[in-house]
Amino acid sequence: MKVVTIHGSTRENGNTEYLTYKAVPKDKGTHLYLRNHFIQPIVDERHAKDGFKPVKDEHKDLIQKMLEHDVIVFSTPIYWYSMSGPMKIFIDRWSQILRDPEFPNFREELKNKKVYLIAVGGDKPTIKGLPLIEQFNYICQFYDMSFEGYVIGRASKPGQIINDERALKAASSLLEP
Repeated sequence: MKVVTIHGSTRENGNTEYLTYKAVPKDKGTHLYLRNHFIQPIVDERHAKDGFKPVKDEHKDLIQKMLEHDVIVFSTPIYWYSMSGPMKIFIDRWSQILRDPEFPNFREELKNKKVYLIAVGGDKPTIKGLPLIEQFNYICQFYDMSFEGYVIGRASKPGQIINDERALKAASSLLEP
């Protein structure tokens, strides 16, 4: 089972990463940090006569790496009750990948993936983070991916996640069969 973790946090070594490393240690699987890659926001040209124009950034490279794995763990802080901006931009661009001749089987390849979500927020995240969970559930339904589970941690200030014993324990067993 090959695991890739897509990190959406803009903060290095933050609470979300700490919690994520409990599920997928740094030396296990592949860790991709969106903050370290140049990804352009989507320009919606789905209905344009010539379709999407090519974009010169690193999005396709990340997609290719993601597709090489069986399990995808999305890791994002909860920003305004949703995913982080980098994560949103990364996923928004999937609309373009769906029409990219370099990825003719994108949807079919995603059908075989198992997906997990790790999210951390500070404002009652186990309640207010539920729309984010539903958002990932809908994304998985759209692509016929299997949404296997999630962990929501509670932390606002740097280092606070160590106080959320429930989330730490849940993350430690998240990928276990």
